[in-house]
Amino acid sequence: MRLTSFTDYTLRTLIYLGMHRERLATIQDIAQLHGISKNHLMKVVHQLGISGLVETVRGRNGGLRLGREPELINLGEVVRNSEPDFYMAECFAPGGGACYLAPSCVLKGVLAKATAAYLKELDGVTLAELIALEAPSPLRTEVATIVWKP
Repeated sequence: MRLTSFTDYTLRTLIYLGMHRERLATIQDIAQLHGISKNHLMKVVHQLGISGLVETVRGRNGGLRLGREPELINLGEVVRNSEPDFYMAECFAPGGGACYLAPSCVLKGVLAKATAAYLKELDGVTLAELIALEAPSPLRTEVATIVWKP
């Protein structure tokens, strides 16, 4: 399974805001840090604002901050809300696609169970836990760098 860049940027934004709660952040801060498109990140932040996960403050000294406490932001919910679908194969799409194996294929059921297990794992994690895992430590620095760089 591969997450869209929209979901990736959503998670990066939430982690950044969670780790910098002492101040307002800007889209420019986050885009520059991760080397990602400011325009794409603006769409991400807009959706996060609509969902209430991020609060936007307008004006000259404006910026972004979390709209909820990190303990109340569930990773499974975030991923479900930012991914357009979880179609693991053509047969998951409405109408089932054009696969001639569909009437007797068990792959769809296996993939559906795998997707459910994946989402169940994400449901057990909050932003607060991600922030705690991202805290600098000699053992986590290398892993964090590998995981979050594009």
